[in-house]
Amino acid sequence: MQKRDILSLNLEELTEAVTALGQPKYRAGQIYRWLHVKKVSDFSEMLDLPAVLRAQLDVEFCLKRLFIARRLESCMDNTVKYLYRLSDGQHVETVLMSYQHGWRLCISTQVGCKMGCQFCASTIAGYVRNLTPAEMLLQIDETERDAGVTISGIVLMGIGEPLDNYENVIRFLELLSDPKGRQMSLRHVTLSTCGIVPKIRELADSVTGLTLAVSLHNPTDAGRNAIMPVNRRYPLSELMEACRYYFSVTGRRVTYEYAVMQGENDSEADAKALADLLKGQQVHVNLIPVNSVKERSYHATRKAAQAFMQRLERHGVHATVRRTLGSDIEAACGQLRHEADRKRE
Repeated sequence: MQKRDILSLNLEELTEAVTALGQPKYRAGQIYRWLHVKKVSDFSEMLDLPAVLRAQLDVEFCLKRLFIARRLESCMDNTVKYLYRLSDGQHVETVLMSYQHGWRLCISTQVGCKMGCQFCASTIAGYVRNLTPAEMLLQIDETERDAGVTISGIVLMGIGEPLDNYENVIRFLELLSDPKGRQMSLRHVTLSTCGIVPKIRELADSVTGLTLAVSLHNPTDAGRNAIMPVNRRYPLSELMEACRYYFSVTGRRVTYEYAVMQGENDSEADAKALADLLKGQQVHVNLIPVNSVKERSYHATRKAAQAFMQRLERHGVHATVRRTLGSDIEAACGQLRHEADRKRE
């Protein structure tokens, strides 16, 4: 019999499972608090439960762990990059970042990625599978244990496309924000997508408070088709319509992520095209000097990103250049996993 992943269950499902074992309903609440408030890593730690029940839980359910395969700490700032090994031997990456308002964690949502963006290391090693809600939560739990900090904000911008793992991501958000559990406001959560249009609309209708970040990276269909295959399925006209819908339903301003690639998407014409594309929207453009990847030729300096920011501002677009964190430890997603997979092969 395959054991159920108990950390991925919501309170209603857990209550149903516990009563099926002949236990009273209130036991589910106790177990839920141990899992999501005290964040224990073993059933034996649930000390207010009878020993018989703890043994039953161990038979019926699994309580997974992540294991640190590599840990890189920046000498330049407080950024820490983790390569976590999953229970099946696969790897994902998680990045801990320090800000004035607290600690933020960039987590992965898939092992690998299907999207095929040409500048991204996450897609090089290929897609393997989706992460479960528990595996997303465990990236938070294991990082807090190791670093001795409390995470105050989450960014779903690591390996994988969150909206390609929609159901599991929605369950993760439910568990993360549950008032009876972890209690993190979704206003402290950012979800980054390359632009899966139907799921953006579905997200707008089902989740409140979340910040949506759309990876744009080029202001024309021709340019975006060349570097982001998703644009061939959902062109910019459809993507912009979905983003306007998201704002109209949620009232939350959409952030556009734009990886500046020198000589590719940072000209005056590109700035004008981007301003025309975003005209009429309440948006913020977050400029990122593209991360250098060994297998790719794209590059950019912070100075180039700042120059493009000035071009955008002349066209009336508010933009900032993202603070560079962990540049000395290759904090861009996908690089450690790709290296680990090559060594394993």
